[in-house]
Amino acid sequence: MAQADHRKFINVELYKKLFLTRHAEEYIIKHYPEDEMKTPMHMSYGEEANAVGVIYALDPTDQVVCTYRSHAIFLAKTNDPELFFLELYGKQNRIASGKSGSMHLADPEKGHMGSTAIVSSGISVSVGIAFANQYKKNGNISCSFFGDGALDEGSFWESLNLACLKKIPVLFVCEDNDLAVHTRTEKRQGYDSIDQVVAQFNIDVFSTETTDVEIVHNLAKKAIDSIKTKGRPAFLRLKCYRYLEHVGIYEDFDAGYRSKDEFLNWQKRDCVKIQQQKLLDLGISEEEIMAIEQEIDKKIKLSVEKAKAAPFPHPEELYRGVFYEDN
Repeated sequence: MAQADHRKFINVELYKKLFLTRHAEEYIIKHYPEDEMKTPMHMSYGEEANAVGVIYALDPTDQVVCTYRSHAIFLAKTNDPELFFLELYGKQNRIASGKSGSMHLADPEKGHMGSTAIVSSGISVSVGIAFANQYKKNGNISCSFFGDGALDEGSFWESLNLACLKKIPVLFVCEDNDLAVHTRTEKRQGYDSIDQVVAQFNIDVFSTETTDVEIVHNLAKKAIDSIKTKGRPAFLRLKCYRYLEHVGIYEDFDAGYRSKDEFLNWQKRDCVKIQQQKLLDLGISEEEIMAIEQEIDKKIKLSVEKAKAAPFPHPEELYRGVFYEDN
């Protein structure tokens, strides 16, 4: 495949994943007021380029662990809106049958090892998975997604230190939206640059302010290549902006901790719009882009319909998954 054709193919695939994650959340916004999805929603809206760019750079056998803001990461890794909505609606399914909800999504068969609602708690788990990969010599990388609020937790620094000390193949991905719920970075952190602090460890640091998913993807490939060639972890900081409230489907500018103007400025750099324009610049027609979107919309719509019609799990399901079972 010629280089130009390869770049076009990559960008189409990135757009498919971006639109899937964005449009799935648009369906959540549409249907959540019906009160059938009995789970809190921590939306990825506005931050999708991080998950899509990084995960598309990973091998299918690589594993991810993420936070409760899990939607984009789960969909980018699994490409399975049907399982996604079955879980959000609390219906019977092959993974958690409604017990995980939005904040604990997982599909280990596809390398999504879990989401966790406790800030920074997944980081040490991801290091443990990477250590197991190192021990097995299987070549897999473990990728840990977390917000900049996790940098204020001791488990991040302990995990970072151990990973650097033992040269564990883990990719630390900080989704830096400048917020820990409603608290800005400058009110939480006594240092000027997390990149400079982390760089004092035996680790390569990669950082970008972009919302362009292709740039994020290429930077993630460099970080992954660093892990594989140097045999040590890498740290990737991705600047982003959360469009909606900390938890929920609405805006929260009346809370006073951020302004509508800030939001509008970030919207000018919207990752989905950037990628749409990039496809046009690469010679893909509006009709082709619309066909991609219609196919994904049909897939999501069908997933929502199936989830609404699916049976609730049997009450005995509540006791499954508590202890180890052979089957």
